[in-house]
Amino acid sequence: MSDVSERCRLVLIAPATDTAEALAGQLETALAGGDVASVVLVQRELDDKSFQDHCAVAVPVIQKAGAAALVAGDTRVAGRVKADGIFVTGGVEELREAVEKHAPAMIVGGGNAKERHPALTMGEAEPDFIFFGKLDGDIKPEPHKKNTALAEWWASMVDIPCILMGGSDASHAVELAQTGAEFIAFGKAVFDAEDSPEAVVSRINADLDEKAPRFED
Repeated sequence: MSDVSERCRLVLIAPATDTAEALAGQLETALAGGDVASVVLVQRELDDKSFQDHCAVAVPVIQKAGAAALVAGDTRVAGRVKADGIFVTGGVEELREAVEKHAPAMIVGGGNAKERHPALTMGEAEPDFIFFGKLDGDIKPEPHKKNTALAEWWASMVDIPCILMGGSDASHAVELAQTGAEFIAFGKAVFDAEDSPEAVVSRINADLDEKAPRFED
Protein backbone atom coordinates (compact mmCIF):
# COMPACT_ATOMS: atom_id res chain seq x y z
CA MET A 1 0.00 0.00 0.00
CA SER A 2 1.26 3.48 -0.82
CA ASP A 3 1.46 6.38 1.61
CA VAL A 4 -2.18 7.48 1.89
CA SER A 5 -1.07 11.00 2.82
CA GLU A 6 0.09 11.40 -0.76
CA ARG A 7 -3.34 10.83 -2.32
CA CYS A 8 -7.06 11.30 -1.83
CA ARG A 9 -8.54 9.48 1.18
CA LEU A 10 -11.92 7.97 1.95
CA VAL A 11 -14.62 9.40 4.23
CA LEU A 12 -17.64 7.29 5.20
CA ILE A 13 -21.17 8.60 5.73
CA ALA A 14 -22.60 6.31 8.41
CA PRO A 15 -25.77 4.40 7.47
CA ALA A 16 -29.17 4.63 9.10
CA THR A 17 -29.72 1.73 11.50
CA ASP A 18 -32.43 0.74 13.95
CA THR A 19 -30.04 0.21 16.84
CA ALA A 20 -26.74 1.59 18.03
CA GLU A 21 -25.31 -1.92 18.07
CA ALA A 22 -26.22 -2.44 14.41
CA LEU A 23 -24.49 0.83 13.52
CA ALA A 24 -21.36 -0.13 15.42
CA GLY A 25 -21.30 -3.52 13.70
CA GLN A 26 -21.59 -2.06 10.21
CA LEU A 27 -18.92 0.53 10.92
CA GLU A 28 -16.56 -2.02 12.41
CA THR A 29 -16.91 -4.18 9.30
CA ALA A 30 -16.33 -1.26 6.93
CA LEU A 31 -13.36 0.08 8.86
CA ALA A 32 -11.69 -3.33 8.67
CA GLY A 33 -11.39 -2.80 4.92
CA GLY A 34 -8.51 -0.36 5.06
CA ASP A 35 -7.75 3.33 5.34
CA VAL A 36 -10.65 5.62 6.29
CA ALA A 37 -9.91 9.21 7.25
CA SER A 38 -13.17 9.91 9.04
CA VAL A 39 -16.76 8.81 9.56
CA VAL A 40 -19.68 11.25 9.64
CA LEU A 41 -22.50 10.30 12.02
CA VAL A 42 -25.88 11.60 10.81
CA GLN A 43 -29.07 11.96 12.87
CA ARG A 44 -31.69 11.56 10.12
CA GLU A 45 -34.97 10.34 11.69
CA LEU A 46 -33.55 9.57 15.13
CA ASP A 47 -34.71 11.60 18.09
CA ASP A 48 -32.05 13.45 20.04
CA LYS A 49 -31.58 10.81 22.73
CA SER A 50 -31.38 7.94 20.25
CA PHE A 51 -28.89 9.87 18.13
CA GLN A 52 -26.67 10.46 21.15
CA ASP A 53 -26.93 6.77 22.07
CA HIS A 54 -25.94 5.76 18.53
CA CYS A 55 -22.99 8.17 18.56
CA ALA A 56 -21.84 7.03 22.00
CA VAL A 57 -21.51 3.46 20.75
CA ALA A 58 -20.13 4.33 17.32
CA VAL A 59 -17.43 6.85 18.28
CA PRO A 60 -15.14 4.38 20.10
CA VAL A 61 -15.39 1.94 17.18
CA ILE A 62 -14.40 4.67 14.73
CA GLN A 63 -11.55 5.95 16.87
CA LYS A 64 -10.19 2.46 17.55
CA ALA A 65 -9.80 2.01 13.79
CA GLY A 66 -7.76 5.21 13.58
CA ALA A 67 -10.43 7.32 11.90
CA ALA A 68 -11.90 10.62 13.10
CA ALA A 69 -15.50 10.57 14.33
CA LEU A 70 -17.49 13.60 13.15
CA VAL A 71 -20.98 14.29 14.47
CA ALA A 72 -23.27 16.10 12.03
CA GLY A 73 -25.51 18.90 13.18
CA ASP A 74 -25.29 18.70 16.97
CA THR A 75 -22.33 20.21 18.80
CA ARG A 76 -23.66 19.16 22.18
CA VAL A 77 -23.80 15.50 21.22
CA ALA A 78 -20.34 15.78 19.69
CA GLY A 79 -18.96 17.02 22.99
CA ARG A 80 -20.82 14.51 25.15
CA VAL A 81 -19.66 11.46 23.19
CA LYS A 82 -16.09 12.79 22.85
CA ALA A 83 -16.19 12.91 19.06
CA ASP A 84 -13.19 14.23 17.18
CA GLY A 85 -15.13 16.84 15.32
CA ILE A 86 -18.29 18.55 14.16
CA PHE A 87 -19.88 18.51 10.73
CA VAL A 88 -21.85 21.75 10.49
CA THR A 89 -25.05 21.28 8.49
CA GLY A 90 -26.14 24.92 8.45
CA GLY A 91 -24.87 27.95 6.60
CA VAL A 92 -21.89 30.23 6.91
CA GLU A 93 -22.90 31.88 10.19
CA GLU A 94 -23.34 28.53 11.92
CA LEU A 95 -20.00 27.39 10.52
CA ARG A 96 -18.22 30.55 11.65
CA GLU A 97 -19.71 30.24 15.14
CA ALA A 98 -18.66 26.59 15.41
CA VAL A 99 -15.11 27.37 14.32
CA GLU A 100 -14.82 30.20 16.83
CA LYS A 101 -16.22 28.11 19.67
CA HIS A 102 -14.77 24.65 19.06
CA ALA A 103 -11.59 24.92 16.96
CA PRO A 104 -8.83 23.92 17.24
CA ALA A 105 -9.82 21.53 20.04
CA MET A 106 -12.17 19.80 17.62
CA ILE A 107 -12.24 19.34 13.85
CA VAL A 108 -14.85 21.71 12.41
CA GLY A 109 -16.12 21.76 8.84
CA GLY A 110 -19.27 21.76 6.79
CA GLY A 111 -20.95 22.31 3.49
CA ASN A 112 -24.19 23.52 1.96
CA ALA A 113 -22.21 25.61 -0.54
CA LYS A 114 -23.85 25.14 -3.93
CA GLU A 115 -22.04 27.98 -5.70
CA ARG A 116 -18.52 29.41 -5.73
CA HIS A 117 -19.20 32.61 -3.81
CA PRO A 118 -20.91 30.94 -0.81
CA ALA A 119 -18.07 28.41 -0.73
CA LEU A 120 -15.47 31.17 -0.57
CA THR A 121 -17.47 32.90 2.17
CA MET A 122 -17.43 29.67 4.15
CA GLY A 123 -13.71 29.41 3.54
CA GLU A 124 -13.23 32.80 5.18
CA ALA A 125 -14.37 31.19 8.44
CA GLU A 126 -11.24 29.01 8.20
CA PRO A 127 -12.86 25.62 8.81
CA ASP A 128 -10.84 22.42 8.68
CA PHE A 129 -12.71 21.29 5.56
CA ILE A 130 -15.46 22.18 3.12
CA PHE A 131 -17.95 19.55 1.96
CA PHE A 132 -19.38 19.55 -1.55
CA GLY A 133 -22.65 17.65 -1.89
CA LYS A 134 -25.33 16.43 0.49
CA LEU A 135 -24.75 13.84 3.20
CA ASP A 136 -27.56 11.71 1.77
CA GLY A 137 -27.17 12.96 -1.77
CA ASP A 138 -25.93 9.64 -3.12
CA ILE A 139 -29.20 8.75 -4.83
CA LYS A 140 -27.65 8.06 -8.25
CA PRO A 141 -24.72 5.79 -9.10
CA GLU A 142 -22.58 8.59 -10.45
CA PRO A 143 -21.42 11.69 -8.56
CA HIS A 144 -23.26 14.97 -9.08
CA LYS A 145 -21.51 16.90 -11.86
CA LYS A 146 -22.02 20.27 -10.18
CA ASN A 147 -20.34 19.03 -7.01
CA THR A 148 -17.38 17.57 -8.89
CA ALA A 149 -16.94 20.84 -10.78
CA LEU A 150 -17.00 22.82 -7.52
CA ALA A 151 -14.49 20.47 -5.90
CA GLU A 152 -12.14 20.69 -8.89
CA TRP A 153 -12.31 24.50 -8.85
CA TRP A 154 -11.84 24.62 -5.06
CA ALA A 155 -8.91 22.21 -5.01
CA SER A 156 -7.12 24.25 -7.67
CA MET A 157 -7.48 27.53 -5.77
CA VAL A 158 -7.89 27.05 -2.02
CA ASP A 159 -5.65 25.38 0.56
CA ILE A 160 -8.52 24.34 2.85
CA PRO A 161 -9.18 20.63 2.19
CA CYS A 162 -12.46 19.58 0.63
CA ILE A 163 -14.57 16.44 0.85
CA LEU A 164 -16.45 15.51 -2.31
CA MET A 165 -19.61 13.42 -1.98
CA GLY A 166 -19.84 10.45 -4.31
CA GLY A 167 -22.83 8.54 -5.63
CA SER A 168 -24.11 5.07 -4.86
CA ASP A 169 -21.48 3.33 -7.01
CA ALA A 170 -17.98 3.09 -5.54
CA SER A 171 -16.45 2.44 -8.95
CA HIS A 172 -16.40 6.22 -9.45
CA ALA A 173 -13.81 6.70 -6.67
CA VAL A 174 -10.89 7.47 -8.98
CA GLU A 175 -13.03 9.83 -11.04
CA LEU A 176 -13.79 11.76 -7.85
CA ALA A 177 -10.14 11.77 -6.80
CA GLN A 178 -9.12 13.22 -10.15
CA THR A 179 -10.81 16.48 -9.19
CA GLY A 180 -7.94 17.09 -6.76
CA ALA A 181 -10.20 16.75 -3.71
CA GLU A 182 -8.31 15.65 -0.62
CA PHE A 183 -11.19 13.41 0.48
CA ILE A 184 -14.07 11.58 -1.19
CA ALA A 185 -17.17 10.43 0.68
CA PHE A 186 -19.36 7.39 0.19
CA GLY A 187 -22.39 6.14 2.09
CA LYS A 188 -24.78 3.88 0.19
CA ALA A 189 -21.95 2.75 -2.10
CA VAL A 190 -20.35 1.07 0.91
CA PHE A 191 -23.22 0.09 3.17
CA ASP A 192 -25.89 -0.84 0.60
CA ALA A 193 -23.61 -2.70 -1.81
CA GLU A 194 -23.97 -6.39 -2.65
CA ASP A 195 -20.44 -6.96 -1.33
CA SER A 196 -19.62 -6.51 2.33
CA PRO A 197 -18.68 -2.99 3.49
CA GLU A 198 -15.18 -4.33 4.23
CA ALA A 199 -14.75 -5.53 0.64
CA VAL A 200 -15.97 -2.24 -0.82
CA VAL A 201 -13.65 -0.13 1.36
CA SER A 202 -10.76 -2.42 0.47
CA ARG A 203 -11.51 -2.05 -3.24
CA ILE A 204 -11.80 1.75 -3.01
CA ASN A 205 -8.43 1.96 -1.29
CA ALA A 206 -6.84 -0.33 -3.87
CA ASP A 207 -8.19 1.84 -6.69
CA LEU A 208 -6.97 5.02 -5.01
CA ASP A 209 -3.55 3.49 -4.35
CA GLU A 210 -3.20 2.47 -7.97
CA LYS A 211 -4.87 5.25 -9.94
CA ALA A 212 -5.51 8.38 -7.83
CA PRO A 213 -3.29 11.39 -8.56
CA ARG A 214 -0.60 12.19 -6.02
CA PHE A 215 -0.53 15.54 -4.23
CA GLU A 216 2.42 17.81 -4.78
CA ASP A 217 4.37 19.02 -1.76
